Amino acid sequence: MTPERPIWQRRFPEACDWDAPIATGTVPEILAAPAAAHPDAVAIEFRERGLSYAALDGLVSRLAAGLLADGVAPGDRIALLLPNTPWHPIAFFAAARIGATVVHLSALDAPRELEHKLKTTRPVRLITTDLPGFLPQALRLLEAGYVPRLLVGEDARWGEGDAEPLALPAQPEVAGLETLLQAQPPAAWPEVRPDDIMLLQFTGGTTGMPKAAMLSHGNLVAAVNIYRLWTDGEPLTPAGEKVVLVLPLFHIYALTAALLRHVRDGNTLFLRQRFDVETLLRDIAVKRATVFTGVPTMWLALLNRAGTEQVDFSSLKSCVSGGAPLPFDVQARVEALIGKRLNNGWGMTETAPAGARVPRSAKPRPGLIGTPLPGLAMKIVALDPPRHELPVGEVGEIAIRGPNVFKGYLDEPEVTREAFHEGWFLTGDLGRMDEDGLFELVDRRKNMIISGGFNVYPVAIESAIYEHPSVREVLVIGIADAYRGQAAKAFVSLKSGCQAFTLEELQAFLSERIGRHEMPRALEFRSELPRSPAGKLLAKVLIAEEQAKAGSPAEPSAA
Repeated sequence: MTPERPIWQRRFPEACDWDAPIATGTVPEILAAPAAAHPDAVAIEFRERGLSYAALDGLVSRLAAGLLADGVAPGDRIALLLPNTPWHPIAFFAAARIGATVVHLSALDAPRELEHKLKTTRPVRLITTDLPGFLPQALRLLEAGYVPRLLVGEDARWGEGDAEPLALPAQPEVAGLETLLQAQPPAAWPEVRPDDIMLLQFTGGTTGMPKAAMLSHGNLVAAVNIYRLWTDGEPLTPAGEKVVLVLPLFHIYALTAALLRHVRDGNTLFLRQRFDVETLLRDIAVKRATVFTGVPTMWLALLNRAGTEQVDFSSLKSCVSGGAPLPFDVQARVEALIGKRLNNGWGMTETAPAGARVPRSAKPRPGLIGTPLPGLAMKIVALDPPRHELPVGEVGEIAIRGPNVFKGYLDEPEVTREAFHEGWFLTGDLGRMDEDGLFELVDRRKNMIISGGFNVYPVAIESAIYEHPSVREVLVIGIADAYRGQAAKAFVSLKSGCQAFTLEELQAFLSERIGRHEMPRALEFRSELPRSPAGKLLAKVLIAEEQAKAGSPAEPSAA
């Protein structure tokens, strides 16, 4: 007897070929395919210069050979402390080719975070660039003994940038990548297997300091092919698309959903070192970009730019928002601006980050994250043992399984064990599934506020506050309340030229939008809200501040 199809496959048959197998493999194969099929096509456009797939593949081979000659062995770890620069994909694919494991770092990390990540992963090399925002930090880590050798990519190779490169110190532990490019490839490359760990990507995990999620070659390749199988919407033509890549490549969302996915198809990547609204508009209106993958803060910046409604967005085929929930009101305004349906969904570092996507035939609503992508399964489970599956409409924890789900947290066997239940990854996200198989995100389990015995979800309050015409961005957290135990506090940044409002005025505005038990009991205005290096708003920073003011120890929260 054939098992019954999941609800979402029955309700949304047009979204993709649900029966297509999910191909796995190794990361070097992602580049090998377009390098063989489209060697002269432009892989990366950076600072008005094009780098073909043949040239990219050649640089990857030369750097891979140089790393082997420099003493890096299969299974060793290589940390990358890089901005968006061609050195990143070159170093990433070079490490993959020799069977090394990449450790992603961010220049926006605090020194303590960088030190923690290096102590946790123990890389044999740190690759950075000679830009002033990177080289001094990398040299400090080298001198402090957190890494034995530093390799530096020369920024001048890619043309003149905004910052003047720094001179490399004359010391034996430091070498330029140009020197390594002189090495000759070996007779045969080391064997690389799908189960080998390709990437150590840090994430908040559950609690405490960031944890290194172990993602294999097979996890990353599966995620790429899962994205490629989702065909709902205007079709993309392999080797025919122009993709704006401004998201930071050290983040899993940009790495997989943008870089690896579009390299595999042989598309052209407009690689940008930082986000700038004017550059984005030129890439779309003049260079006729067809794909833009962004985060909510980028879409907000686009909306807040005067005169954007005069821009020609007609070249765009696919626009995606990810990395963090996009307020429903903001999504509607973006879609009205660009004249396209904005694709959004959900994913996590631990899922590389393929998870869910909203089908075009589904009616949008706040909190909707859609159906599982092809090859994945999701369900809602109870928050407490025995973790039974909950019926349609009930709120519980989202659980997921599929070939893209990570192997566990590095050197954290107990945390890894607790993160899985009978083969399902317990995401820590609270949600529900409706009668159509559509999943709705309610909040992070760690962020849930219990006020007067009621469960209160900050995301629901934030969505309502975003409807206020003066609000640019908002975060809601729980604070101590003598009567209710906890109450909601809203942190708001205002749009340019808008006046602040009182808590009472906000409560009046929200009175027909949220319940009385959800009503914020405190309000604070900030010029800017805290965010991660990838642009995601960070509630945990505000939680720590409030706990410090109250004199209680700060318990980190995965926000």
